[in-house]
Amino acid sequence: MLPKFYQKNMMTRFTDFDIQLFRSGKHFRIYDKLGSHLTQDENGQDGTYFAVWAPNGTQVSVVGHFNNWNGDKHQLTARWDGSGIWEGFIPNIGKGTVYKYQITSYDGKKFQKGDPYARRWEIPPATASIVWDTWYEWSDDAWMKQRQKQIGKPQPMSVYEVHLSSWRKKVFGDEGALSYIELADELVAYVKKMNFTHVELMPVMEHPYGPSWGYQITGYFAPTSRFGSPQDFMYLVERFHQEGIGVLLDWVPSHFPTDGHGLSYFDGTHLYEHADPRKGYHPDWKSLIFNYGRNEVRSFLISNALFWLDRYHIDGLRVDAVASMLYLDYSRKEGEWIPNEYGGKENLEAIHFLREANEAVYANYPDTVMIAEESTAFAGVSKPTYEGGLGFGQKWMMGWMHDTLRYMGRETQHRRWHQEEITFSIVYAFSENFMMPLSHDEVVHGKGSLIGRMPGDEWQKFANLRAMFTYMFTHPGTKLLFMGGEFGQFEEWSHDRGLDWHVIADSPLRQGMQRLIQDLNELYKTKEALYELQFSNEGFEWISFDDRENSIISYIRKDKAGNSLLVVCNFTPKTMEQYELGVPMAGVWKEIFNSDNAIYGGSNQLNNDEITTSKNEKHHRPQSLTVKIAPLSTMVFECIKVEKKKIIKKVNSKNKK
Repeated sequence: MLPKFYQKNMMTRFTDFDIQLFRSGKHFRIYDKLGSHLTQDENGQDGTYFAVWAPNGTQVSVVGHFNNWNGDKHQLTARWDGSGIWEGFIPNIGKGTVYKYQITSYDGKKFQKGDPYARRWEIPPATASIVWDTWYEWSDDAWMKQRQKQIGKPQPMSVYEVHLSSWRKKVFGDEGALSYIELADELVAYVKKMNFTHVELMPVMEHPYGPSWGYQITGYFAPTSRFGSPQDFMYLVERFHQEGIGVLLDWVPSHFPTDGHGLSYFDGTHLYEHADPRKGYHPDWKSLIFNYGRNEVRSFLISNALFWLDRYHIDGLRVDAVASMLYLDYSRKEGEWIPNEYGGKENLEAIHFLREANEAVYANYPDTVMIAEESTAFAGVSKPTYEGGLGFGQKWMMGWMHDTLRYMGRETQHRRWHQEEITFSIVYAFSENFMMPLSHDEVVHGKGSLIGRMPGDEWQKFANLRAMFTYMFTHPGTKLLFMGGEFGQFEEWSHDRGLDWHVIADSPLRQGMQRLIQDLNELYKTKEALYELQFSNEGFEWISFDDRENSIISYIRKDKAGNSLLVVCNFTPKTMEQYELGVPMAGVWKEIFNSDNAIYGGSNQLNNDEITTSKNEKHHRPQSLTVKIAPLSTMVFECIKVEKKKIIKKVNSKNKK
């Protein structure tokens, strides 16, 4: 007898309202209906109910080892309502059964397809779906309750981006990767040690080709079986939550691969994709583009987004390649794309879909976050839909990333001529809710590693990177760092091999870099001035951005209570014993962070003593500080004692005693 969790009458699985919602593109829990579901029939017989959308098929069967892949034995029935859904109950089909749908097209061709809504798939290169469930006894109540309490409150977000297969390997290749269970011990402990608030996992959804890094998905509703079962992945998420770490997933609604067992040409027609390659084929990735104008496709995608937040307790989605969705001419030459109905290049159907998806996520899970990887100047990506925006919670700050890496890659003596590259981001920093990404895309395809881009000898390379990371953590916006950057991984990232963990033990500079990131995360999490107003210009104030001669910039970060941190960045190897800075308040200041500290591998040019302001006017401010400037460093000072002006109360002589 199946547990009560499965005991549902298959005859009432679909209601008329379900069909209406699905066909109108509004069924955001369609995963509860379509796919394979362990259940019982009206007579109490155990088995599996199957339902698949294939409106142009003339016959649909379930095939597998249980019937020798014979499509004549277990045929599904087309629903009478014109929905295009085929359904049927097969007795004695249990959990773990391998299956596909055999679909006969209108021209008599037969296709064997995986289940678009399958909860589990075979380990690639095998391509069949597996009857499975998402039942799990969660033990992360404390995290989920705390998540709800934080709705609408400013929060620090420092994200460690991870490719699960290559974070740490036992041997070369996919087979050497750690399992979900092993990652629950090793990865969770490491992220906790490094003080990150979140982890972002590059796509975990099932994908046939490992070198795609997971961005060519065939199993949208299943974590890859390469590392274990769905419940094993749930355990990994749970362990992160128990340690106070949020989990973000990369989500790819922008395109899907052409593999024969996947969504492409699903029922003998272009069902999920556009038929016209000018709208339905992506030339960069040689993949297919979803037809966002088809209602049932929108139901599929939006319900998929909610599925991960619902069944896997995921804390947010980072949406991949949004720019490619927004523009019909993306990576296309003239004549290779079709204008929209108004003659423009904007993909109006995709824009509508993204707005609807974000509205659905925030309506159902307001304590999660939607993050856009969007590289253009499209306006309002992270603005609410009711203000005309796309409705994302955050957007990757690609301009900051490109400018910063270009600037930091220059020889230090040349930086004076390119000061605007390091200061320009503030011009637009508050036009969106920005996340500052140093992602996997910056350490592949011949770009080298982050440390490898830095100029100078080994010490200067590490000093440059330490200064850049500290600048990043004190710049407005949330943070994202790809694995390996935190210890100065020297080799370019490869999905085939693990990170070079073995080099850390014999390298004080790498150990220092790890310590730096640990401490930066702690500083960011504990100083409200660094995150409370990170999306508002009220939290930032320039002190000086035009000292080109010394390649020095300085600025103030503020919290709502008016507390201030002073940040000074020196992008040259020159030490300056006395450098005067205007400050917004009189009092006593103290250096609380210096990337040149010896514990990080620096030269230890610190400001050890407390510094009292003087009344010298500097940088248009009546008070100033004189500090030591360390080489290739970013320093943070805090006002620990404010000198308050004396308040003289006038007393009326009549009231004098």
